[in-house]
Amino acid sequence: MSRLTTAMRDAAGRVDAATPDHRDRAVDALRACAVLGVVLGHWLVTALVADGRTLRTASPLQHLPWLAPVSWAFQTLAVFFLVGGHVATRGYASARARGIPYHRWLHGRLARLFAPVAAVLILWTVVTTALLLSGAEYATTRTLVKLALSPMWFLLVFAALTAATPLVARLHPLWPLAVVLHVDLLRFGLGAPDRLGWLNLAAGWLVPYTLGAAWTRGELERRRTGWVLLLSGTAVTAALVAWAGYPASMVGVPGAGVSNLNPPTLAAVTFGLAQCGLALLLRDRLRTAMRRPVAWAAVALVNLSAMTVFLWHQTALMATTATGLVTGRLPGLHTAPDGPGWVAARLLWLPVFVLALAACWVAFRSWERGGGNGGRSRVVRTHRPTTKDVRHV
Repeated sequence: MSRLTTAMRDAAGRVDAATPDHRDRAVDALRACAVLGVVLGHWLVTALVADGRTLRTASPLQHLPWLAPVSWAFQTLAVFFLVGGHVATRGYASARARGIPYHRWLHGRLARLFAPVAAVLILWTVVTTALLLSGAEYATTRTLVKLALSPMWFLLVFAALTAATPLVARLHPLWPLAVVLHVDLLRFGLGAPDRLGWLNLAAGWLVPYTLGAAWTRGELERRRTGWVLLLSGTAVTAALVAWAGYPASMVGVPGAGVSNLNPPTLAAVTFGLAQCGLALLLRDRLRTAMRRPVAWAAVALVNLSAMTVFLWHQTALMATTATGLVTGRLPGLHTAPDGPGWVAARLLWLPVFVLALAACWVAFRSWERGGGNGGRSRVVRTHRPTTKDVRHV
């Protein structure tokens, strides 16, 4: 064990030495936290209940509304869009300064974003075909495919905002926030069709994205800005939930009349502003923490594999659930999430989900490094970095 510990510390030291002094490690730490928050959130609130030969989705939030704070802790997409806006606007400015045209810059960004998707689509095409040919229940097949592909909506929105970076780089966040406010007034106050809410799919996530652009411009450096976002976002969200009828959960709950996330509501956006404020306040602490080689190596590893982890975490959940069915209905895995016992059992399953995700990572990580051809990664140029190998994203 001591040899393993020594080897891990040596590897962490090499990664630390390979990182330029000018790299803002807080950016990577925030991205890692955002990705892991989404993964853990899905694992905690997504249940696949065995009902005869059929698997159906359920959520403990349906039966245990006091678990709503779990969604507050793990619905971290706003932080991801904050970091994404910051990185994209910074990268585009750097590309322009080096004479790289927009189409080349965009191709590079989208290639890194979508290359790992091919592996997911190929595998689930095969799995879906096999399930249908084997006579599996159509409802079960539909449930599994929907869960496996659910992360794709995020990629499409993120790709659209990335493509629009030159247009939104100087857009003030209040403009998309005003769109969200008016859409919700029309939907919930004046009875406009619910489909109008899908305008918020772009406007809602544009709010933290443009905050990231403001970060690039140096407009969010004062701690006062972080406190204003945190306190005002928290206060407005609390008011919307307490007095305006918005759901307390910041993720969708099966069977609920209104979802804060699908599409985003004003409450989800103001909650995201509070999260962004907290993220900005934590930057200095994260920079200090990331000076520790082991902590930084862990964050670097998550960033190297961010898309793989994001795209395959639901598959890891489903693979564990399907394998467990061989031994019968297991608590916390196949049973209805209707009590504290399910929550306790689900927590015990988390390490198994991690192992299943690790297996997916081993199998499919090469797609993230270069579309399956072992290309260079986004964070380090080679598997064994030297002191000049770590780059900005």
